Amino acid sequence: MDAVAFRRASHVIAENARPAQLASALTKGDLGTAGRLMNDSHASLRDLYEVSSRELDLLVTLALGQPGCHGARLTCAGFGGCIVALVDLTAVAPFSDVIADRYRAATGLQPRVIVSRPAEGVRLL
Repeated sequence: MDAVAFRRASHVIAENARPAQLASALTKGDLGTAGRLMNDSHASLRDLYEVSSRELDLLVTLALGQPGCHGARLTCAGFGGCIVALVDLTAVAPFSDVIADRYRAATGLQPRVIVSRPAEGVRLL
């Protein structure tokens, strides 16, 4: 296996374990572990799978520097898409404002912050 294939496989193997670990941490209310898993996922996607970008890395860095943010990672397949951040409800408004302002100042681009709450997944009724 060449080095690139090894990095990709290493990401996939580690990433496959993270959803169950994240679900367990969230069920227990362990936001520290949940955040660490999100951060690990971002680092793996950036370094091993190489699907991040300068803009996504900046957003994650900005997010992680804000009070109340437990973790952040790229989502929507990377390549310039979106990040998702796990943020305390009481910190959401200032978090959103600061991230938008700092990202715009650094890139000249206007980000769109979408606030959502966890909900049950899709199911048959």
